[in-house]
Amino acid sequence: MMSGFSRPYAAGLLAAAALLTTAACGSGSAETTPAASGSGAKPEVVAAFYPLQWLSEQVGGSDAQVTGLTAPGVEPHDVELSIQQVTELKDAALTVYIKGIQPAVDDAVEPGKSFDAATAVTTIPAGEHAHEEEGEHAGEEHAGEEHAHEEVSYDPHLWLDPSRLATVATKLGERLAAADPAHAQGYKDRAARTAATLGALDQEFTKGLSACKTKTLVTAHEAFGYLADRYRLKQVGITLDPETEPSPTRLSEVAKLAKAEGVTTIFTETLVSPKVAEVLAGQVGAKTAVLDPLESKPSGDYLSAMRDNLKTLQTALGCTA
Repeated sequence: MMSGFSRPYAAGLLAAAALLTTAACGSGSAETTPAASGSGAKPEVVAAFYPLQWLSEQVGGSDAQVTGLTAPGVEPHDVELSIQQVTELKDAALTVYIKGIQPAVDDAVEPGKSFDAATAVTTIPAGEHAHEEEGEHAGEEHAGEEHAHEEVSYDPHLWLDPSRLATVATKLGERLAAADPAHAQGYKDRAARTAATLGALDQEFTKGLSACKTKTLVTAHEAFGYLADRYRLKQVGITLDPETEPSPTRLSEVAKLAKAEGVTTIFTETLVSPKVAEVLAGQVGAKTAVLDPLESKPSGDYLSAMRDNLKTLQTALGCTA
């Protein structure tokens, strides 16, 4: 995963943002202007990237003004923050993020005014060959930059497990209620409804993936660990992150495993070139299909995209439920 920009640069932006706060608060578009301080103004909630923006909108409802830091079609790992966005984070009532996805955001969030969704759930370790990949590619990093997986020891892609995201929804409702006590009950009620909706989606996945010919998913990069963990599947990632080229050794290992386990589909994803996955599919006599990691806004919303993922998995894995 790309780290965005270095810590010294982020610190410089924060310092500049502090000098420009007064000007920034008096100008800018409705999408990026911090919440007004007058009576009745809606609290500004900044969500780091799409799944968290969707969740914040569901829980915030009409009581909060939710904006996203990552534009549609942009890899969240690649996001760099402008001075105006750093100012927005500084002035927001709450920033919702996941540490380890966007180091630029990790550096800019305000202590006490941020919610790291990873703290609300039980996390799982980073991908099975994380240390191998990091060791092989350590010399390729730019000076002053770090991979997100060197920042945290866990896999940050927790939104791909609806049951964990339901837990995050409940906690987010509590945080918003604390930040805006006048509308506390509304936040808590919407959080409960959102958690119930995600619980129903979790049941769809549990039933739909309960009887499959194979339990192995070979993915372009290791983004689906939580989905595999929840539904008793086995994820085999070609690479640890979308910015890393796999070594010949890794490609050979994955090809051998795919053949041994009768894998019929190699999963590619949105926003990432499918070339490596297509080469691997040709080597093992498999086809490719898109499995969306939902790091950017899909054509529909989180729920519809996850249901599309379920259909894709059922077809690829030969599920009968």
